[in-house]
Amino acid sequence: MGFFITADTAGTEGGLAATALGRFRHNPKSFLKLILLGFTLVGLPLIVALINSAVSIDDLAGQSRKAVYQAVQITLASHTLTNEIHLMERSVRQTLILGDESLLEGYFQAHTKFGKTATNLLQLSSRTEQKQMLVQLQSLETAIFQQISAASQAPDKLRELVQSFTPLLESTRNFSAAGYALIELEVEEMQNMAEHAHTVMVWELFALIPFAILLAVGFSVLITRPIRQIDEAIRNMGQGELSKTVRVDGPQDLMYLGERLDWMRRRLLKLEEQKTRFFQHVSHELKTPLTSMREGADLLAEGVVGELTVQQQQIANILHNNSIQLQKRIEDLLNYSALQTEKSALIKHQANLAGILSVVLQDQNLAIMNKKLKIDLACTELIIDCDEQKVRMIIDNLLSNAVKFSPLGGRIKIWTNKVDDSVQLDIIDTGPGIDAIDQDRVFEPFYQGRRMPESHVKGTGLGLSIAREYALAHGGNIELKGNRSSEQQSESESTFAHDHNIDSVQQTKTGAYFRLTLPIHDPESCS
Repeated sequence: MGFFITADTAGTEGGLAATALGRFRHNPKSFLKLILLGFTLVGLPLIVALINSAVSIDDLAGQSRKAVYQAVQITLASHTLTNEIHLMERSVRQTLILGDESLLEGYFQAHTKFGKTATNLLQLSSRTEQKQMLVQLQSLETAIFQQISAASQAPDKLRELVQSFTPLLESTRNFSAAGYALIELEVEEMQNMAEHAHTVMVWELFALIPFAILLAVGFSVLITRPIRQIDEAIRNMGQGELSKTVRVDGPQDLMYLGERLDWMRRRLLKLEEQKTRFFQHVSHELKTPLTSMREGADLLAEGVVGELTVQQQQIANILHNNSIQLQKRIEDLLNYSALQTEKSALIKHQANLAGILSVVLQDQNLAIMNKKLKIDLACTELIIDCDEQKVRMIIDNLLSNAVKFSPLGGRIKIWTNKVDDSVQLDIIDTGPGIDAIDQDRVFEPFYQGRRMPESHVKGTGLGLSIAREYALAHGGNIELKGNRSSEQQSESESTFAHDHNIDSVQQTKTGAYFRLTLPIHDPESCS
C-alpha cells in the first residue's frame, strides 16, 4: 500500500526542522548557507508530500492492474471449467448412446484440462472463499472421474453417472458467480483505497503547506534581520548618531561586517570628538585677539582717541560692524561645539515672547535700516517657560537669515499664534526663497544653500542647525514651510494682514517661510 504522513510523522518532521533551525540560528556559517538551508527545509515537506502521493498513486495503479488481471483470469477460467464439464458430459452420453468406449477419450481429455484449469485458478486466487469452492469443485469432479474410470468397462453403469454432472455444473456456476462478487468487492476496496489516498493528500496539504509557510516566514526573519540591522546601523551613522553600538546577529560573515561597521562608527566618533575639540580650541583662540580688535574699533568709532574725519569714521564703522560679524561666527562655532558635547543645559524661567522678539529686533535694527526693510509685526503677549537666552538666539538666527536674504526695500512678516499648549512664531521674507534641492538639508550643520545674497560675507552654515537644536531641546521644533507667494497665502496670513491693515501683503513676492513652535509650559514640570 504506500506510506502516508500521520500526525506523529509530521510532528517528528517539525521537531527535526525546528532543531535544525535552532542550531543554524545560533551557529550559521555564512549567509549563502543560511539561504540554502532555508530553501531546503521549506521545500522538504512539500517534496515528502509529493513522494508520498506518488507512491500512493503507484500502489493504487498496481492494485488496479492486479484486480483487472484476476477478473479476466477468473472469467476465462470459469468459462473454461463450464465448457469442459459440458464436453465431459457429452462424451459420456455419446458413449452410452453409441456403445463405443473409445468415445470416453474425449472425457479424459476434458478431465485433464479441467484439472489444469482448476489448479491454475487455485494458484491465482487470493481469497479463501474462492480456494474453498475450487477445492470442493475439484473433489466433486475427482469423485465423478473415479466412478467413470471404474465403470468404463460396463457402459450400463455410466447411465447412473450422467446425472452427476448436473451438481458439478451447478457448483461451477456458483463459483463463477462468487468470482464476480469478489471482483466487485475488489473494486470497492480500490475505491476505498483511492478515497483514503485522496483524504491523506488533502490532510497533507492542510498540514504541510502552513508548516512550509511557517518555515519560510521563520527563515525570512532570520535572513532579513541582519540586513535590517546593517541598514539601521548605516542609517544611524548617516544621521550622525554614533553613540549606539553596531551589533549584527546572524551568519558569521554578516557578523564580521557588523564588527567592521562598529569599527567605522568608533572611528567616526573619534574624528567627531577631534573636530569638536578643534572647534573649541580655535574658537577660544580667536576670541582673545577679536576682543582687542573690537575694543580698538569701538574706541576709534566713538572718537575717544580724537575726532575722525568722515572717511576715517566710515573705516572705523566698517571695522566695528565686521568685528561684530566675526564675533557672531565664533559664537556660532562655540554654540555648535557646546551642542555636540551636550554642555548646553537649559536654564528655564517665565519669559514674555513679545519681549524676546522686541530685543532681537532691536539688535537687528541696524541691518534692517541699512537694507530699508519693512517689518510687519503682530505678536501678542505670550508667557512661556524657556531659556530666554537660547530662545533669543533661535529668533535672532531666523530673523538674521530673513534680513540677509531680503532684497533692498523688501518686507518681512512676523506673527505669533497660540495653538493648544504651544505658540507658533512665523517669519516670512521676500527673498529668493530656498531652492527645492536645498530644502531637505537646510538644517544640516555647515550646509550652504545654492542661493546666496549678493555682496554678503558667506556664513558658517550653523545658524539654522543651532536654532533647531535649541528648539528641540525645549520640546518644540523649527519647520521650513516652503516658499510662499501672494497666491499661496494661508488663512492665518490673510487674517494677519486684515487685522493689521497691511495693504502691501498682497504684493509679497516669493520668499522663505519658517515656523518656530515652542510649548507654553515646561514639558518636564507637566509630567
